[in-house]
Order: sequence, then structure tokens, then C-alpha cells
Amino acid sequence: MVKLDIISDPICPWCYIGKTCLDKAIAERPRHPFEIEWHPFQLNPDMPSEGMDRRDYLEGKFGGKEGAVKAYLPVVERAAAEGLNIDFEAIKRTPNTLDAHRLIHWAGIEDRQMVVAMALFRAYFEEGRDIGSHEVLADIADSAGMDAAVILKLLDSDADAEGIRLKDKGFRKMGITGVPCFIVAGKHAVPGCQPAEMWIKVIDELNAKLDAGDTI
Repeated sequence: MVKLDIISDPICPWCYIGKTCLDKAIAERPRHPFEIEWHPFQLNPDMPSEGMDRRDYLEGKFGGKEGAVKAYLPVVERAAAEGLNIDFEAIKRTPNTLDAHRLIHWAGIEDRQMVVAMALFRAYFEEGRDIGSHEVLADIADSAGMDAAVILKLLDSDADAEGIRLKDKGFRKMGITGVPCFIVAGKHAVPGCQPAEMWIKVIDELNAKLDAGDTI
């Protein structure tokens, strides 16, 4: 197996699109070598813990409504091209994602990381749910087969919060300034939202090396 580390934020649309492209490649190449692990990166590490109004956030970040619309147009077009039903109008709040990242971390302990990470993307981008809400996060955990009551207790504590912050800072020190970023075999960084065709090529090259007994 080849480790594939995915550094992302569940409120990053390019992360959702990028993972969808990777999934298409994996569907085309089911004999892929990847062992996937998700890692935290907060697009807005200074976001208030309660989040903020989505419109206020976008207009503040992009200098008004017109700037926000212009900035998100490529996202809307690419998402549609990949078959995703992102509903930006349904999103009312931009959350602080620290707790969502804690849930992804706990899901990893129970081997449910992939299910939870993708459920967070769908909840936020397709259903407009506030993934900064403890109740929403516990519901997502429950739907993934985790114990919602335990998750609520953990969310009400500071468990693993500092560890998430340290990982985020560590990736920034490595030079990562945006997500998604995929790291193959702990060596090769693949930044940004790459098409499925690129991932198919990577999978084929990795499989050829593994079949030949080469070191990745």
C-alpha cells in the first residue's frame, strides 16, 4: 500500500471537488494502492468559535457581493462539471471548523474517517447544515456508526483541540498555504484540485512500480 495523506478543510469547495475527482479515478482503477488518511487545515483559523453569517463572511473576504460572486463562479462551474450539487444559497453560516476536524480525527480512530469526511462535505455544501454545531456533528457521527452521545461529550470538552491546531500549524510550516493538498508516500505533494485523469496516471505508475518490486 501507498500512503495518501489528504490535507483539507470540510468547508473548502475545492477539497470536495478534488476528492470527487480522486474518487472517480479510484472507481476506474479499483486496484489502487492508496491507504488514505485525512489531516486538518483551517482556511479560517481565526474564525469565532460560533462562526459567522455566510454573506458577511464572503463580502468581507472578497470586497462585496460582486467580488464574492466572481470568486465563486469557477467553483460553481467546476462542481457542476464533476456532477456535484453544491447549493451555496443554502449555506447560511460559515463555521469554525475546529470541531469538524476533531470529529474527523476521532472517526479515524474508529476506521470511519472517509465516511465522516465525505458526510461533512455533503452536509455543508449540499444540505446547507452548520457543521460547526455540535448537534449536527453528533448526527453525522451517528450516521457513520459512531456513538453520538460520546461524540457530544468529547465536543463539549477540549479533547484533541490543541493537537488539531498543532497539526494545522505544522502543515503551514511545511509551506502549505492552501488546500486540498495530497501527499503521496510521504514524499510527493500534489496541490490543488487535480482531474481524475491525472490520478489515474499516478495510480498506474504506482501499480507498475509495486508490481516490479520497486520502492515507492
